[in-house]
Amino acid sequence: MLMDEKTAKNILARLGRLEKAVFGSGKNKAAAKKPEEFSGPKGGILLLITKGFLNKRKTAPEVRDGLEKNDYDYRIQVVQTALNRLTKNKGPLTTLTVDGKKVYVKRK
Repeated sequence: MLMDEKTAKNILARLGRLEKAVFGSGKNKAAAKKPEEFSGPKGGILLLITKGFLNKRKTAPEVRDGLEKNDYDYRIQVVQTALNRLTKNKGPLTTLTVDGKKVYVKRK
C-alpha cells in the first residue's frame, strides 16, 4: 500500500514537531551571563570566578576585598555564607585549610 503525498507531508510535519519538543530547537539556551546579570553576593563571587580571581587560594576577607573592587559592598558574614553555599557538592568552588585558615579556590 503506497502513501499519498499529502499523508507523507503530514507525517513528516508531525515528526518534526515531536523532535523539536523532545530534543529542543537546537539553539544553545545556556548563553554566557552578561556582567549586569551578576547580582547579589553570589553573583559577585561568580563574577570574580569568571575573571579568574579565584584561580588561586583566597580567604573570605580577600574575596570581600575583591568584591569591593568590583562595586559589591557586603559584610564579611554575607560573603562567607555565599562562599560556603558555592562550595556545596558540585558547586564551582572548593575549600582547603591552610595554616588553620579556610581558603577558597575554583574547583578544577
